[in-house]
Formats: sequence, C-alpha cells, structure tokens
Amino acid sequence: MSTSSTRPSCARDLAEIERANATGRIPVVFIHGLWLLPTSWERWAAVFEEAGFAPLLPGWPDDPETVGEANAHPEVFAGKSVGQVADHFCDLIGKLDRTPVVVGHSFGGLISQITAGRGLSRASVAIDPAPFRGVLPLPLSSLRAASAVLGNPANYHRTVPLTYEQFRYSFVNAVSEEEARELYDTFAVPASGEPLFQAAAANINPWTEVKVDTTAADRGPLLIISGEKDHTVPWAIANASYKKQAHNAHAITEIPGRGHALTIDHGWREVADTALTFIRRFVDPAA
Repeated sequence: MSTSSTRPSCARDLAEIERANATGRIPVVFIHGLWLLPTSWERWAAVFEEAGFAPLLPGWPDDPETVGEANAHPEVFAGKSVGQVADHFCDLIGKLDRTPVVVGHSFGGLISQITAGRGLSRASVAIDPAPFRGVLPLPLSSLRAASAVLGNPANYHRTVPLTYEQFRYSFVNAVSEEEARELYDTFAVPASGEPLFQAAAANINPWTEVKVDTTAADRGPLLIISGEKDHTVPWAIANASYKKQAHNAHAITEIPGRGHALTIDHGWREVADTALTFIRRFVDPAA
C-alpha cells in the first residue's frame, strides 16, 4: 500500500470529497504547484463557496498538513513525478459525483490542463502554468528561476527548498520586500525536484509524462492567466500554451504588475475574481 493512501491529508481529501458530494453543488478542485501547499488556496475556497460552488483543496501525494510540518520533514516531497501527481488528482476527481471545475497554479496549472485533456473537468483555469511537451519558448528568466533545481542533476531524486533569495526572484519579485518575506514565511515549503527535470526534457523525450491532450473533444473551456512580471512562467510560455489549445473554447488574459505569487499575494482577489468570472460564463453553480 502506498504512503499516499494512508497519510492524514489523504483522509482529509476523502472527507472533502464526501462533503462536496453531500452538497450536490458543482465541485471546484484547486491544485497547487511546487513550493506551496493546499492551504495556499484557502481564501480562494471561501470566495468560490460563497459563489455557490463546493471547493476542494486536495494535496499532492504525501503533502504535510502545515508549512511547519513540511519544513520539519522535507523528505516526504521527494520523488513525486508529474505522472504520479496527475494520476493522483484524476483518481480523486473520479470519486466526485459531479464533474468539477479545476483550477491550478504553476505545476498545478499543468495538472489542470492534463485533467481537461482526460475529459475530467467541465471548465479549467491554469494560472501561470508550467509548460508541457510542444511548448517551445524558454526565456532566460525561467532558466534562472529553475536553476535552483536544475543546477544539480542529483536534485532529480531530492527534495529542494528555496532560499529566500531564490523565492524572491522566482515567486515574489513583483511585491515589496516586506510582503515578500511574509509570503516566504507563510507559504514556502520544499518541493520535489523531479517535475522540473521532466518539464525541462519534455520536448526531447517522446515518452514524457509532461504532455497534454489538446485535441480531446470533451476538454471543456480553459482560461490561462498570466502574471505580467512572472519570472518563472512568463507570458511567452503562457501564450505558447494557449496557442496549442486555442482551437477549442479557450481564452488567455494577463494580470498587470503581477509575479508568480499572484494567487497568494495582496492582489489574489483580482485573480480569483478573474477566474470566477470566466467559469461562470460556462458553469452555473445552481444547475
């Protein structure tokens, strides 16, 4: 039996699924990316619940419950591949009585597009999403942001924390020094190095797990949100991801003056409202 099936947060995930099913409402599944936990979505969940949806904040396999636990036991993050994480979320979604909306950030945004390609979401939002096979731009800022992991091949199998300086560049470059330190202390946790190596090799590995079915007929509408000042996933990557999928019912928007931390910084509500407005165009929570 895998550790993910027995971890406390898995029990929490299953309890959230039961609660969502009991409401009869349309679920919204929020998927975090590297260096964050499900708690990063708590304010979003309150907004979507007020709007009539049933929000769920499931973790990646073996996610600790708190930032303190994560920093005390960083080893639990090691060895999590994109395929493993995608299958984990697809399995959880399969336990829902109603097809959900899926909202993801960074590598969570990649997972939201994978679930869409598998026909598991009625609408999706990918916020500063990590690139998939076929997305070709590789800006220098992305390389610098990823160098904390990719700079050492041994990190493939390791857990990699970010120093404050690394987090400042890759996540919180668009906020004040005071806010940046607060966000680092409040949200930052170690992360698996493997997904970044997988993404870096996606376009040269024909068997990569970092791929999205962009042609499936039952994908549902997708919105890609890009932060104007994002160093990790700049506009060039987000727009290339959009163009690979634009033949379906998709849209892209850029949030001015925002970095990779746009889901957790002082302007998170603008991003949440942008996502909610798009979703409401296609999904009636009362239906």
